[in-house]
Amino acid sequence: MLKQLASGAVLMCAMAGTVSADMVLRFAEGSPNRGSRAVAVEHFMEEVKQLSGEKLKFDMHWGGALLDYKTMTDGISRGTADMGTMLAAYTPQKLKALTIGDVPVGSSDPWVGTRAMYELMTTNEVMQGLLERQGLVYITGYSSTGVQFECGKGNEIRTVEDIKGKRIRAIATYAKVLDELGASLVNLTAGDFYQSIDTGLVDCSASYLYTIRTMKTFEVIDNVTLVNWGQINGFATLMNLYTWDDLSKGEQAIMREAGSNAIDYAAKLQIEEMELVVDGLRTGSIGKKVTVYEMAEEEKAKLEKAAEKYARDWIDSITKDGVDGQKLWDEYQALLAKYEQERDTKGYPWER
Repeated sequence: MLKQLASGAVLMCAMAGTVSADMVLRFAEGSPNRGSRAVAVEHFMEEVKQLSGEKLKFDMHWGGALLDYKTMTDGISRGTADMGTMLAAYTPQKLKALTIGDVPVGSSDPWVGTRAMYELMTTNEVMQGLLERQGLVYITGYSSTGVQFECGKGNEIRTVEDIKGKRIRAIATYAKVLDELGASLVNLTAGDFYQSIDTGLVDCSASYLYTIRTMKTFEVIDNVTLVNWGQINGFATLMNLYTWDDLSKGEQAIMREAGSNAIDYAAKLQIEEMELVVDGLRTGSIGKKVTVYEMAEEEKAKLEKAAEKYARDWIDSITKDGVDGQKLWDEYQALLAKYEQERDTKGYPWER
């Protein structure tokens, strides 16, 4: 009898090791629960929940309530939260691998950019290793979409010459380019821009169509110039490395599947929202009528030309970390070209 009980206990323990217990992942977001990207984040969480048979769930903290973009990288690395969405521009040295997506050279299409970044960050062992040094694992990514200029009353940027002397809020490489072109840079987060332009602290912001709606800046700006200049792709949901290692292989596969699906889902929403925001600004249906300009192609070309040297800067910087920066850059550019061609020949995935 005792032998049978002992054998049964051993068998039960062995079986328990093959069954994952429910896990609640603490998820930190620096942005509010508004707009297309928030919808995409919620869709990702729901898909993980469903694919895992509700074994994986989330404790969500929106709007910087737990960690904001400035503290997100350290907070996730240290385990304050299990995962969170980070902008590499706020901690560029620690997220140097991700900053490859912030160089304003290449496509401004959000699907092309995020699909290329997803493949690079989930298949390239060098990039994965650079993140693991920081205790992080790439889960999924987002795009800022192309950079536009939104300005307060009495200010507008329609040419490169107009940039000179303007007090502009910008981040990442875009800030460096604008500084060289004569702007007076103001260091603000996206969340601080509303009050700053309303009070006249800044003249303009190098920002994005979806944030105009999310942050409601249409209430305080006077005009928007459509530029579609590059995009911020150093924008991703990352997970604490130790939390990732605690997941079973099956759960990691679920994260990968949901993360890949989220790329297409988020891009679709962003592209649709870009069109809605432009129409809403022009008609006033967004909440207020705002003048919309379009930058001439020759002026946009000047911006792109001014940014070219920063590709070499990224390559040289990452090479100092002991990796082949040129090889990584070439692979990223090849992936951008691959998805540009796929879009041109097959259309977006949701159109097929």
